Amino acid sequence: MDPVRHLKISICVLILLLSFGTFGYIAIEGWDMLDALYMTVITLGTVGFREVQPLSAPGKVFTMLLIFFGVSVIGYIVGSLAQIMFEGQFHRIIGRKKVEKAIAALQDHYIICGFGRIGALICKEFAAKPLPFVVVEKDAEAIERMETDGHGYLFLRGDATADDTLLKAGIKTAKGLISVVTSDTENVYITLTARGLNPDLYILARSGEEGSEIKLKRAGANKVVSPYLIGGSRMAQAILRPTVVDFIEIATGHEHMELQMEEIVIPDHSGFIGESLASSGFRKETGVIIVGIKKESGKMGFNPESHTRIESGDTLIVLGEPTAITKLDQLVRCSNCAEETIKKHKRPHE
Repeated sequence: MDPVRHLKISICVLILLLSFGTFGYIAIEGWDMLDALYMTVITLGTVGFREVQPLSAPGKVFTMLLIFFGVSVIGYIVGSLAQIMFEGQFHRIIGRKKVEKAIAALQDHYIICGFGRIGALICKEFAAKPLPFVVVEKDAEAIERMETDGHGYLFLRGDATADDTLLKAGIKTAKGLISVVTSDTENVYITLTARGLNPDLYILARSGEEGSEIKLKRAGANKVVSPYLIGGSRMAQAILRPTVVDFIEIATGHEHMELQMEEIVIPDHSGFIGESLASSGFRKETGVIIVGIKKESGKMGFNPESHTRIESGDTLIVLGEPTAITKLDQLVRCSNCAEETIKKHKRPHE
């Protein structure tokens, strides 16, 4: 059992003994409340002061029993305190409180259920972005690994299929949930629970066995990914189209900082809404390449024409240097930047 739990139980037992001793002296000796409490405290504390008043025979037997149980409980409390201090439990408790406070303050974050090999890789990618996230894991070894690896991930120990655990992880204010535990059955339960608690949540689930994808989507997953299917396809493509695979790795891997592929969402307040790609001046102003545009309806358009109109909620899939992508992201979010940029790059006939 956890030493802290030991200590809590021992303190509760000590309080019960104090109450039992106080009311025992009142009942046996007929003393008032203060005398009875004082006698109980000095007895449990084995201080050695004389009795408040002479004890009767039943009172002496009662005192001996109180001493026996009191010494045992106090010795147990001292042992628990020593264990807590020796193992650094105080630091862990304080640290855990800070983590719980940080989790409670999260907004628009992601909940990652499972810290196995795939969960650890997702955490690494999110931390490199960086994106706010919290890990939910019930395995003690995985929790210990997170505590000692030095990455500083926010984590919560508990069962992700339970409502209380996901509520503590902030599912009501979360942006998305990723379920990557090893069991497909647990992934289905986690998806069902998460969808019930937050109907608008984006849920990505891992599929391990054939046929589980349909069940996960029925449970409420927005997208289902099979690591084995993706891994096998990637290995085959590495032989069939090695150059294409190398390019994708360069464009999507954060370790290659000279070129990045990213997605940028056009906000509702953007001044570029209604403009064409040509008049927006995105390419000339930032140097990025617009690879595709995903509409709010989900329709994907690749290699869009220059006359393609920009609409609210569009997701631009862009390719370019990280600084150029950052500049474009700032440009579409700046309500005052659009007019000047459009004037600079708009053709006379547009």
